[in-house]
Amino acid sequence: MLNRHNRLLVTVHVLSDSLLAVTAFLLTYYLRFHTGLIPAPKGIPPLEQYINLLPFIAVLVPVGFQLQGLYRLRRGRSRVDDFFAVLVGSILAVVFGIVATIYVEIYFATPAARDRGAFEVSQAAWAIFLVLNVALTFTSREVVREALERRWRAGIGLKRILIAGSGELGRLVADKILEHRELGYQIVGFVDDRASGDHLGYRGLPLLGTIDDAADICQRESVDHLYVALPPEQHVRMLQLIDSTSREFVDVKVVPDLLQVIALRARLEDLDGIPVININDVPLQGFNSIVKRAIDIAISFVALVALTIPFSVIAALIKLTSRGPVFYRQLRMGLDGSPFMIYKFRSMYDDAEADTGPVFASDQDPRRTPVGRVLRQSNVDELPQFWNVLRGEMSIVGPRPERPNFVAEFKHKIPQYMLRHKVKAGITGWAQVNGWRGNTSIEKRIEYDLYYIENWSVRLDLKIMWLTLLRGFFHKPAY
Repeated sequence: MLNRHNRLLVTVHVLSDSLLAVTAFLLTYYLRFHTGLIPAPKGIPPLEQYINLLPFIAVLVPVGFQLQGLYRLRRGRSRVDDFFAVLVGSILAVVFGIVATIYVEIYFATPAARDRGAFEVSQAAWAIFLVLNVALTFTSREVVREALERRWRAGIGLKRILIAGSGELGRLVADKILEHRELGYQIVGFVDDRASGDHLGYRGLPLLGTIDDAADICQRESVDHLYVALPPEQHVRMLQLIDSTSREFVDVKVVPDLLQVIALRARLEDLDGIPVININDVPLQGFNSIVKRAIDIAISFVALVALTIPFSVIAALIKLTSRGPVFYRQLRMGLDGSPFMIYKFRSMYDDAEADTGPVFASDQDPRRTPVGRVLRQSNVDELPQFWNVLRGEMSIVGPRPERPNFVAEFKHKIPQYMLRHKVKAGITGWAQVNGWRGNTSIEKRIEYDLYYIENWSVRLDLKIMWLTLLRGFFHKPAY
């Protein structure tokens, strides 16, 4: 539940977003028609025409932001997340604005108003508005973020946390909170049934009492959030704890200790009135998969056209410097374990695995050609995979596809390994932009892959693409 402070902050954000949107729209009119930067062959429309649209703009921008979850306050949201939420929300507002002006002009405008284009906004104006609105809104949110983080660092406005369970899971929760003090959380201590005989805490955090004492401790310590981190065998105690603390003004958050069973987002389904939990549900289904596929087709087609000349130069260099084909084809595992041939620029000598068999590439790998060394270090050797994306065998963003022999090996060694095949493999992914690629920890790669699958959104895909541009080229350890 949002407290009064959070509701006030949300109200400030909504009013600020509306005011900044109106400001951006007025600045758009000036930049578009009174700077001479962009020709206006149809003449300069009156200022009143844009002023009449201000109420629409003041409403549509907060609506777009609401759809992107910008008004659900989360202290853990990163700056990159904020930027892409503002960007996508502004794009939605522009789309809504275009549709709204066309609808009003067709169905509500008088013939005279329609003839003079009273509700018309040029495409250039919408583009300028989009840039200005993103810049102004994101800057304002950064100012607010910096002010809040300064308050939290000074010990003002901290959220007080009580953790139920001082075992391994409870200590993991404490570690994560202590590692991110910039989020404004303060742990007051633990409650655990072992308190009667063992009053030792963890990392200087006290063990304040038993689970039965939790309600009184919440009231006495002015606790804002209770994190329930109890093992499954204490299920009954968990229910008793939730019941007792429900009478206090505290948000209860349950940390599941079922990660060996539930690795993806669980979803409640209905079987003729019987609630059923689908423990391996993924958000990338139905309409979401259509949206992702449309983005893949558009970007891969443009990329292949734009890269025609660079591809020709790279192909010539490969042919001139080593014997063998330009492209290297290799069998990989994709969606639902379906095999497909992946395409890459050949970066190793022909028949490089004739003696070693399938092995991971390594630093200073002698199998690489001189040109191939540069291609692999810059990840340019993977660009032909846009063809796999266009064919529907891969996506631009997703877990990296693995070779069948490695899949057969890892699925018996790594828990939940096969869950990464519930989405299409990608050219880049959440694990890759965080440094887990090539000959690195398989366990960490799976952890990041499963996070991506569970939390997929268009915004997350755009974030990964942007981070790939920033970190992807010449990013270690591309051997």
